[in-house]
Amino acid sequence: MAKYSTGGGGGGGDGDSCELCGRTTAKLRHANVEGAQLLVCPDCAPHDDNRHKDQKKRDTSSQRDDGEPNRRKRAAQRTAKMYDQSKGDSSHWEKKGTNYEKDRLPYLVSGYGGVVESAREDADLTAAELAEELDVPESDIAAIEEGRAARANVGGSVIRALEDRLDVVLVDE
Repeated sequence: MAKYSTGGGGGGGDGDSCELCGRTTAKLRHANVEGAQLLVCPDCAPHDDNRHKDQKKRDTSSQRDDGEPNRRKRAAQRTAKMYDQSKGDSSHWEKKGTNYEKDRLPYLVSGYGGVVESAREDADLTAAELAEELDVPESDIAAIEEGRAARANVGGSVIRALEDRLDVVLVDE
């Protein structure tokens, strides 16, 4: 039966038994197992917490040193490819440019999706009717009610129109 200790007592003090499994051997070494400093046999040595940390550091540092520029380059290429596929071509950016301040989405209150959905239902409107009334895509209303306005690129003007129409507070000021 294995005995567990902090290396200070028991076992007769002869130092020839593994403090983890109890095996008698002359090839014992110090190991940190779950915070306890123990003398362990070669079979129990893989349980040394310090050994695992050192091995992970060596593994990650060697990968980082050799492949870091390539990894970053591949990540950038994948990101660019994703944007190209999702938007088609980039000619719209070349012609129109970007204006991030034009219809910027403000900071929204927590749970804004549920607030909009409840207020819309209280007004006895469907999402399609509300979208038509505000002259916005129904997908914007759905995105807002699902709490994903930022990911769906909903503009701040849509949020303000919803606040006015439904008499709710959505902007966290």
